[in-house]
Amino acid sequence: MPAVFIATQNAGEYQQLLRGRLDPAVDITVAQSLDEVTARYSGQPVLLAQPDFVVQLLNNDPPLSWIQSTWAGVTPLVAHPNHSYRLTGLKNVFGPQMAEYVMGYLLAHELALERRIASQRLKRWDDAFSGQLQGKVMGIMGTGSIGAYVAKIAGQFGMDCLGLNTRGESVESFRRVYPATALPEFLAECDYVVSILPAVPGTDALLDRAAFAAMKDSALLLNVGRGNVVVERDLCDALRDGEIAGAVLDVFREEPLPESSPLWDAPGLKITGHVAAVSRPQDIAEVFIENYRRLLAGERLNYLVDFKRGY
Repeated sequence: MPAVFIATQNAGEYQQLLRGRLDPAVDITVAQSLDEVTARYSGQPVLLAQPDFVVQLLNNDPPLSWIQSTWAGVTPLVAHPNHSYRLTGLKNVFGPQMAEYVMGYLLAHELALERRIASQRLKRWDDAFSGQLQGKVMGIMGTGSIGAYVAKIAGQFGMDCLGLNTRGESVESFRRVYPATALPEFLAECDYVVSILPAVPGTDALLDRAAFAAMKDSALLLNVGRGNVVVERDLCDALRDGEIAGAVLDVFREEPLPESSPLWDAPGLKITGHVAAVSRPQDIAEVFIENYRRLLAGERLNYLVDFKRGY
């Protein structure tokens, strides 16, 4: 029974969830801060951890067999040169949360909720027609499990979904999938552009001034993947100049977003604090428990990360 080291800010909650599901003989140690990680890690071969907490451990080449990330993104671990262990990510966990976030902002945009709330405050009767999602084109950058789930839900609203991935490989729920080399053509078709891309070298600064120029001036951008995709200064300029209608950002190059960032004052921009899809222990624990069973049985682990691809 390989010992387990849990390193997350809510490690105690994970421990409680695992205690009732794993063999009582499994030794479990928890750390809920960076200092506790350093003090309490003693060579456990299995880690259930948020990547930024445990990347420091890799410097000493510990006897790791497997790390299960509690995050969708694993950039800190992929960027470290020590890849002598198996790293597993998460799939089929964040899709419903992400879809609710995305559809919530799309509906608010079409229904003009901000304007109608302002009208109510002014006691002004607002009978202007709303827009609608049916028939609109949603372009999703990133067609993995999360992107495919968002496309499926958008399709139930009658939206036409396009995808963008590295090679343009077809994925269910998308009418058409463009290769990354056809980014301008993809963007030109979209009423809504949703980025769910991971932070890897190939996705850095994809959405720059040229990309915004390729988009419809009525288009709305939502970035719920990783902040490296957007050139933030270019986005501010595009919003100011009316090249796109608006944007919703949940992720940024620097988090928390500093007060000095021009994004705070960019017209038509809505900001949230990396909350579109959060790691809920009850969901992550299920993934870990199944993979721990597979580890004991000598089976292939689910959601293995390809260190070369970064996901």
